[in-house]
Amino acid sequence: MEEPLKVLEFYSGVGGMRYSLLISGVNATVVEAFEINDVANHVYQHNFGHRPFQGNIQSLTVTDLDKYQAHVWLLSPPCQPYTRQGLQKDSSDARTFSFLNILELIPQLSHPPLMLFVENVVGFEISDTHSKMIEVLNETNYVTQEFILSPLQFEVPYSRPRYFCLAKRKPLRFKYPKFNNQLLYTPSPLLDHDDDFPNNSPEPSALDWDSTIMSCEPVQKFLEFECHIEEKEIESHCLNEAEHSHSLSDFVQRGVPKVGSDGCSVDQYLVPLSLIDRWGSAMDIVYADSKRCCCFTKSYYRYVKGTGSLLATIQPELKGKVSPLEKQGLRYFTPREVANLHSFPKEFGFPDHISIRQRYALLGNSLSIAVVAPLIKYLVSEPEPHPSSGLSMPL
Repeated sequence: MEEPLKVLEFYSGVGGMRYSLLISGVNATVVEAFEINDVANHVYQHNFGHRPFQGNIQSLTVTDLDKYQAHVWLLSPPCQPYTRQGLQKDSSDARTFSFLNILELIPQLSHPPLMLFVENVVGFEISDTHSKMIEVLNETNYVTQEFILSPLQFEVPYSRPRYFCLAKRKPLRFKYPKFNNQLLYTPSPLLDHDDDFPNNSPEPSALDWDSTIMSCEPVQKFLEFECHIEEKEIESHCLNEAEHSHSLSDFVQRGVPKVGSDGCSVDQYLVPLSLIDRWGSAMDIVYADSKRCCCFTKSYYRYVKGTGSLLATIQPELKGKVSPLEKQGLRYFTPREVANLHSFPKEFGFPDHISIRQRYALLGNSLSIAVVAPLIKYLVSEPEPHPSSGLSMPL
């Protein structure tokens, strides 16, 4: 049996990278994780029985990293310096300093990793931090393939496009070398469909996205509170704010639990009518049969504008009929449902002392396992060796 790859997990959060590694099927073991957020470390320890190193990544030295002799580094550095809503200070933002420190250490290492995996928001690929990363990787003998992918391309009804950089140190090679030093917008190489696209794959068109969305599973598959309630079931009930906030679970389908995995009632997640009156025009509303919902941010549940989709639990009686928002039984997706849309396994959970708002914040900073797992598998895979080459991964 081959020796497992030794992995370092930087910015480990609640463990999305580690779950992705497990689900990828790669023979690997995480020898250390690094995360400065104490609350995230509680969740990580709860799920994996291992508490990440909580020091500042910016303080790590060559000696610190060389001692692990890790084959693979998984990194998901802070995204705020590159988001459209942020200040876009890029590498001058203090939150980039730890990642820049890691880049500066790579050329000094006696045991540099064989492979690196970097995840961040769309926009990172045009940043000066990205330019610095590519410069360091080129100078230290790595070849890269870059992707911008969304869970929608993996049949998950969740719009969360993210940037990914995969790097391998020569003489290691990617399974499809023709994509070296390119930015791809398709998962085709991950699915062994490399011949379906030209060498320089273009960004998908609106028509391509429409077709992709139609192939997704419905939102209903990811819910813990099933809902398909028709208007006629509640037309005899008064939906003033007081009753609305205490009685909606009475209309949930018979046999469906009214208490979620976090011990909270479905009523805990109802959107107050006062918020609907104020922000209704800015809300993104989805239904159980929808094939797409918006990205959840760390501010979901605290704010309703631009932080993620809301679920309508009351369906119009007639198909195509538009009901007033205050009659659609709007609720937030629960933390478990958000985790489902991030493709976390059912075994994933939170310690009881982690509040609902903390759960949303941690998930908003996490990643899509449906996307990352096949990327990791592709990163580790190799081209079929030529009979005379004898090329294999040096462990």
